[in-house]
Amino acid sequence: MKSGNPIEVHTTWVMTLVVIMTNVLGNLSLSRGMHEVGKIVSASPLDYVRVFANPWTVAGVCILVVWMIIDLALLSRADLSFVMPVTASAYVLIATAGRFLLHDHISGVRWAGIVVITLGAVLVGETPVRTTKRRPEHLR
Repeated sequence: MKSGNPIEVHTTWVMTLVVIMTNVLGNLSLSRGMHEVGKIVSASPLDYVRVFANPWTVAGVCILVVWMIIDLALLSRADLSFVMPVTASAYVLIATAGRFLLHDHISGVRWAGIVVITLGAVLVGETPVRTTKRRPEHLR
């Protein structure tokens, strides 16, 4: 970070890392759980209740609840134009982890997209975090 209160900047980056990691872990858990459960092609609520009997799916949902809470807190501290591109790096980590941990197939075109996302996240990460000190007039 290039500006701002060092403690606030540090806290914002820690929260950003927690948001990224919980997003990755939660989605990996959901994917593993859903692969174990199998395809759901019916509209029956019982099929979806069965999903929650899988511990990987339950873990994924719980982790993603934590992700949402921390993401809300992060969005209350930093601008959306910073948070969204930086936390988009989670998509890169999810795809990479999916490839190596879940053995997903990732085409060359998808890898190219992952590189573009990574470059964008790095570019945005180099910009200073600007936190809004007071609420904008149109939101009062």
